[in-house]
Amino acid sequence: MANIFKPGENCWRVEHADRSAVLIDGENYFRAVRKSLAQAKQRIMLLGWDFDERVEMHDTEEQMEGPLQIGAYFDWLLRKNRDLDIYVLRWDTGAMKSFLRANGVMTLARWYFHPRVHFKLDAHHPVGAAHHQKVIVIDEDTAFCSGIDITNNRWDTRSHEESQKYRRQPDDNDAGPWHDAAMVVQGDVARALGEYAEQHWDVAGGKKVKAVTAHADCWPEGLTADFTDCPVAIARTLPEMEDQRGVNEIENLSVDLIAAAERYIYVESQYFASAAIARAIVERLSEPDGPEIVIVNPESADGWLEAEIMNSSRARLYQAVKARDKYDRFRMFHPYNAAGTPIYVHAKILIVDDRYIRIGSSNFNNRSLGFDSECDAAIDASATEGKAVSGQIARVRNDLLAEHLGKEESDVRNSLAETGSLIATIEALANGGLRIQPYQTPDINAVEEWLADNDILDPKRADDVFAGII
Repeated sequence: MANIFKPGENCWRVEHADRSAVLIDGENYFRAVRKSLAQAKQRIMLLGWDFDERVEMHDTEEQMEGPLQIGAYFDWLLRKNRDLDIYVLRWDTGAMKSFLRANGVMTLARWYFHPRVHFKLDAHHPVGAAHHQKVIVIDEDTAFCSGIDITNNRWDTRSHEESQKYRRQPDDNDAGPWHDAAMVVQGDVARALGEYAEQHWDVAGGKKVKAVTAHADCWPEGLTADFTDCPVAIARTLPEMEDQRGVNEIENLSVDLIAAAERYIYVESQYFASAAIARAIVERLSEPDGPEIVIVNPESADGWLEAEIMNSSRARLYQAVKARDKYDRFRMFHPYNAAGTPIYVHAKILIVDDRYIRIGSSNFNNRSLGFDSECDAAIDASATEGKAVSGQIARVRNDLLAEHLGKEESDVRNSLAETGSLIATIEALANGGLRIQPYQTPDINAVEEWLADNDILDPKRADDVFAGII
């Protein structure tokens, strides 16, 4: 099979990864980030939609060295290493709430005068758009590309307990069970993500960043790689601006991956609100021997107005897709914890067969595919020798489903081997819907219809009407 990645069309670069791993949920992500940060010699670059210096990186399994709070941890790293510089680039609009926190203002003020901390707000985006990518690069050796910001309400364990004291931070509110995902890479692809971070820093108006001149092994200590010696593609979304060409690599890659599927398409996304993605799915559902398609979504979007827009858009798209699902191969599910509380799905994952996996910051909505800035990383198993990579992609998919079903990865693997069906496996292991339930289309009232038609929170382009309302 030909390699699906086409630089300049559906990705920016394809670079070699010495090692790569998938990190599921906040505890595993923050553990790996802490361990990589601790090994930094010269430079840390962090790009995020949000950054909360009060966040505590708890660990229920390991004893960690240094302060739990990320702001204090940065200070600790800087005291230990006089050669270290830290760069933080975050979305300017979302940063406004930071100035309402007394300790947040004090930390930012202290860092403002620190010669080795460089903090910048990114205003290089259209009105209403967001700097949404989540990238951390340590010494150009190891990088994280994810859907997880270092901010409030991102930490949780994979068991998503009903009562979890460490989730109550830093504002003392518990957002409830939260599901997320990240990819960590080491090697040439990390250096490429370092270039990506530098580019965003430059266009945001930041001063020239410190060059990395010494090699350091910043792979998280104790983390077993899922993938070794394989190429990784970096795909982006960049909004069109007067000084910037629009980039739709993520949308193109998503459509190409859906078109390439033979048996299974497995998706985790915060939203299902993209007509382009829906059209690509419908094309595959029209084929007699096309793939099964499973989407795992949160029960409802986060926030009142966001929920009104995205939930109504989802209902319309879902109904439009199901109307064309003549072979009954399309499903959407919501996960719940053991107590029956909805788990908020913030992960952004696309897994096709046992061949492709894509993880990053982009959702299946118009913002992610054409309006905000986004960054994803993807692996194609066919670009490597042997079956190790494809086996690991299958394991990651099965492990994700096992988490949602309250089962073991082997249970999913064995059922899939027996039934040959992703949908049949989910329905067989669902225990009557105690942990995962199928989506039910809600009634849509006149207000929801108006909001969905006008698309306030989900603009496709910078010049869309209502784009500036956000």
